[in-house]
Amino acid sequence: MNYTTRLGSLVIEVPIESAATWPGWQFTDCGRYLRAPDGQHITQQRLEGLMWRDQMELRRAGYASRRRAEKAVRHGAKVKVVVVDLADWQQRHLGRLAG
Repeated sequence: MNYTTRLGSLVIEVPIESAATWPGWQFTDCGRYLRAPDGQHITQQRLEGLMWRDQMELRRAGYASRRRAEKAVRHGAKVKVVVVDLADWQQRHLGRLAG
């Protein structure tokens, strides 16, 4: 369950059952950092920043969610190729001045 405190901090509660799916990850004794299996520490603010950046990159790429982006990668992007004679295109769009 996620909620925001009166001071504006986002609290993300992780149930004990779901912690088993992250083997080796644990909180430090003071509870301020999440510790990775290799010993690296990450703060709540850093994790929120990484999630925000991921969301903005998805938004910029035109995807509403990570699942849709991964689905598009699995199926491959489609590319449409149109071959046009340059002289015909110039004549149609630029007129006689084009050459």
